[in-house]
This record gives sequence, structure tokens and C-alpha cells, in this order.
Amino acid sequence: MATVKVKFRAAAVANHKGTIYYQIIHERKPRQIISDYRVFPSEWNERQGNVIVRNNSERRGVIIVIREKIRQDVERFIKIIHQYENRGYPFTSEDVIEEFKRFSREYTLFRYMESIIFRLRQNGRIRTSETYTATLKSFRKFREDKDIMLDCLNSQILESYEGWLKERGNMPNTVSFYTRILRAVYNRAVEEEITENRNPFRHVYTGIDKTVKRALPLRMIKKIKSLDLSLIPSLDYARDMFILSFMLRGMSFIDMSYLRKTDLVNGYLVYRRRKTGQQLTIKWTKEMQKILDKYRENRSEYLLPIIKNPGTNERYTYRNVSYNINHNLKTIARKVGICFPLTLYVARHSWASAAKEKGIPLSVISEGMGHESEQTTQIYLASLDTSVVDNANALIIKSL
Repeated sequence: MATVKVKFRAAAVANHKGTIYYQIIHERKPRQIISDYRVFPSEWNERQGNVIVRNNSERRGVIIVIREKIRQDVERFIKIIHQYENRGYPFTSEDVIEEFKRFSREYTLFRYMESIIFRLRQNGRIRTSETYTATLKSFRKFREDKDIMLDCLNSQILESYEGWLKERGNMPNTVSFYTRILRAVYNRAVEEEITENRNPFRHVYTGIDKTVKRALPLRMIKKIKSLDLSLIPSLDYARDMFILSFMLRGMSFIDMSYLRKTDLVNGYLVYRRRKTGQQLTIKWTKEMQKILDKYRENRSEYLLPIIKNPGTNERYTYRNVSYNINHNLKTIARKVGICFPLTLYVARHSWASAAKEKGIPLSVISEGMGHESEQTTQIYLASLDTSVVDNANALIIKSL
């Protein structure tokens, strides 16, 4: 049975900080590994093999942190020893120390998430990798770029992170977005037996709030459409993309960005949603063509003037253009008296709301895409004759 002892080595100079180290003993052979923790002789209890926390000490906070780190290190050593013993193979004290060093190198939260992000990108799951990257960036900012071991992630840290997010004005669903991704990372680490499940997410919010649907009435869409923005090209472009998204049955901007000229055949636009892979068919109308004709200089393979240089970091281009459009839509919103943030996504909700107002059955399109999950909406749409949806869309466009 291997054992772990926490030791203190005093400094050569009196009253200077000494070093805390660990002694691993297996088959009567001791080996040592030096920690990064330094304390004064007066802060060390030799009999208990631990630091002393004094309430009146100026270093009380530092000592509490050191004590917790020592506890975590010892726990990690014991776990490694148990793993070796359970395997039934011979091992040495050096093996335990090397495994401890490897664990400390590879199984920090930041490095572990970076490895997951790398694998996601290798497997072509770019959008998922971007959500993991955004979460890592947020948590690193919260931690002031100080990494943490996976098995040190606890409910106190996560509650602090949740509070930090809320203090910065993040809505519940945004907070949940980050905590759910962190939970997925943690659960993966548990599955890989990197850490035991201590349920650190039990006190933080990981649900999904129903968001307030923000849809514009047709009269407001018409008002935006009729604005004369010819002297302000950036606003004109943002308005055109918003109106086109609406006309295309609330098509998402990422799908609009990757439409190809070859997708438009014989008066129909046929494409697959990048999010689900579902194929959709939309009748191309003269109103849509009128917008497209404004951008005849587009010589790329893509239908719309969004990604103008294919093959050159297209996702960055799409996100940058999307950001600029949403920024300009806020200016347009002020011009027409809209009191909430106008974004491209509002076009999607607005089309669904308009469809309901026109008496279009819920089997054609659910109320404002308001199903509990988008899968339900997809099931309805997939089973319909596309001419039904095209006729519904024609009614809406004629109202503009």
C-alpha cells in the first residue's frame, strides 16, 4: 500500500519561507515531489502535516488557499494510487509521481476544453466548436486567465461564475448557455474517469427560459421596406438583407450566406439548412429578384452579396457581416420607432407571426416557430407540399 505524506522543508535562512513537498512511499521506497507552495515556519504544523490558519494573520486568505490546494493534491495522489492498485500491475513511487505530473499538465479545464475544441473541428463540427470556444473565453476571463484542475471545479466556483455573468447583464438563457457547456465538458471528464462526479452544477441555472417572442407586425415590416436609404449604403444593405430574410420565410442568416447561385433553378430556391440538413424549397418571387438585382456586382459563386471572397475564412466573414447588419438594424429601428433591438432573427419570428395572422394553419408553420423544440417544426414542414407554403408566403409578400 503506497502512502502520501505532506512535508515542510525550512529555508536555509531563518524566518524565511520554506517549501512544502510531498513524500510518496511504496514498498519502503520514498520519493519526493516539490510543490509550488511556500509558507513561513510559524505557519506549519509538523504533527498534523498541514498549514496553520490563524484568524488574526494577514496571510489568512493565502493560507486557506494553500490548505485547499494541498487537500486537492493529496486527494489526487490517493486516486492515482488506487487506480494503480486496482489494475493489479506492479508500480513504483516514481510511477505515481509521473502520473501526478501528467495529470497536472493535461487535465486542467482550459487544456481539456482546448483538446475537445480541436477534436470538434477535426470532425467538422465547427458551430459546436465555436460555442465551446466562446464558453472557454468567458470562463478564462472570469478566472483572470488562471487555469484550474478539472477535479477542482466545485459548486462554489460555478456559483461565483454565475454571479459574475449576471453582474455583466447576461440574461438567464445566456448564463445557462455557458453553464450547460461547462457541464457537458465536466460530464465528459467524468466518463473518461478523469474526475469523480461531485455534482458541482447543482446550484447553478442550467435550464432554458422561454424567451419573449419579438415579432414585428406587417405594417412595421412594410414601413422598413419603404424607407429611402439610398444615401446610406450600409443601412440600405442591412434593410435589404432583413427584408429578404423575411421574404424567404424567415431564413436564418447563415443559410442566406451560403446560398449558391446554382441553388436557384427554374424559379425555385432549393437548399439545405446548415443547422439540420433539412432540404427546403422556396418559390423565388419578383420581389426577391428586385433586391438581388441591386447587387449585380456580386461575382462570387454565392447567390447573395455576403461572402464575397469564397475560401478566405468564410465563417469569419459571415459573422462579421452579421454583426454589422445587426448594428445597422438598430439604427433603422430608431428611424421607424421600434423600441426593442432589431436583429436579423426578428425577421424569422415576424414571418411566423404574419403567417398566423393570415390564417395559415399551424400545420404549415407553428406559431412564431414557437414549438418547444425546433424538431417539431421541422417534422411539420417536412411533411408538407411545398406549394402550400409558397402560397402562404405569396399572401404575406403581397401584404408588403
